[in-house]
Amino acid sequence: MTSMRSKHIEASSRNQQGGEHSKAPCSSQLQSEKSSSAAVEQLTLDIVSEDLMEQIVAPENFETAWARVRANRGAPGPDGITLDEFPELFRSQWAEIRQQLLEGTYQPGPTRRKSISKDDGGQRDLGIPNVIDRLIQQAVLIVLTPIFDPTFSDSSFGFRPNRSAHGAAKQIQSHIQAGYRHCVDMDLSKFFDRVQHDVLLSRVARKIRDKRLLGLIGRYLRAGVMVDAQLQPSIEGTMQGGPLSPLLANILLDDFDKELESRGLCFVRYADDFLVFTKTRKAAERVFDSVGRYLTRKLKLVVNQQKSRICGTHGVEFLGFEFRGLGGSIRVSPKNIAKFKERVKEITRRNRGVSMTSRLRELRPYFNGWVGYFRWVPIKSTFGDLDKWVRRRIRACYWKQWRKPKARVRKLLSLGIHRRVACSHGNSSKGPWLMSKTWAVHQALSMEYLTQSGLPSLLEIWSKFAAKKRNA
Repeated sequence: MTSMRSKHIEASSRNQQGGEHSKAPCSSQLQSEKSSSAAVEQLTLDIVSEDLMEQIVAPENFETAWARVRANRGAPGPDGITLDEFPELFRSQWAEIRQQLLEGTYQPGPTRRKSISKDDGGQRDLGIPNVIDRLIQQAVLIVLTPIFDPTFSDSSFGFRPNRSAHGAAKQIQSHIQAGYRHCVDMDLSKFFDRVQHDVLLSRVARKIRDKRLLGLIGRYLRAGVMVDAQLQPSIEGTMQGGPLSPLLANILLDDFDKELESRGLCFVRYADDFLVFTKTRKAAERVFDSVGRYLTRKLKLVVNQQKSRICGTHGVEFLGFEFRGLGGSIRVSPKNIAKFKERVKEITRRNRGVSMTSRLRELRPYFNGWVGYFRWVPIKSTFGDLDKWVRRRIRACYWKQWRKPKARVRKLLSLGIHRRVACSHGNSSKGPWLMSKTWAVHQALSMEYLTQSGLPSLLEIWSKFAAKKRNA
């Protein structure tokens, strides 16, 4: 977002278009905090020493780093060494690796490319480092986080200590409640793949004086990636998959945050996803243009014009949440409802070759994680309605599993259904989804039966989170 217009023109225009400067709650806070923020940043610069590498290779730091790497699990990198195999191999190599880090000569290995599907049908490329490089990156991250994080924007929520997507959702809600009715929803095209190394390293160097550490970060950025046993150079980008990548992304985009703050704009950013809020459509159009110029000219990033847009705050989606009405009521986005149903279908499909009991058991951790993420959604019926859909899906799976009419009649009889009803339903030519809604199937495969069989309840899980929230 660009600084092409002079600040007095920006301020004047904002006041004319709906009071986005002095009257915005976040703007006044930003102005009052500017001096203290600058003081904190100067203090950070003063205390950063040139012996950061000694702190990184300290035994207690590496022990902490290893505990985190092991907890995160993860697949092997290009060298094929697993987490279980690593400790024994590492012990014999540590003295040499430590010396190389202290001398500034350590050369990281390339990453292993793994592509995952995105919601829009595209592919996201991840880079899986070797375990040793995950360990070193984690050790670096532990030392760098307290240097950079304290001066990051309060409107930045991604991959930071004690911050989360829930905090971002709450701040979006507060902006909507403060009267912001329009927002700029801008998409950065393949952000992690297109970060310019020189632009990023220049920003890291503002606070890091240890040339060995700067060199190590540069070598990680240029380490390359293995694709089908072929080494491809990495001339740009900070490959997702390593522990250090999220912090580097926040360091680069912190300049962007500070630019928005200097203009008194309200925004929320989570990694490379962000929304900028305005009170009028005209103001949003102006911000959209200036934001695009700043990102492309100052940070050398690419804006995806097809996906970027100006929209009203009613119905806007961010991080899987949807916000509705003048109060910014938080909902699960329709896209994530659809993704939930697709995942349940994958887990429960019949051709997986596993028993129904195993499928129901597999649903529980998925339900726990899904409800845990969306626990701030206050609409009880969201989870109750999904429970109804899940039960119907499971009933249809059972009906399909019983397959032949004789088997269906026999199963219905064993579950207490009258013979006449069991025969008429068991011999029906209707498909499993239609039959799953019939009275007889509901009676046979009741809620109590499904619960005893191991089917978890989304509403029950959500209610437990809600009770903890009330008692907190």
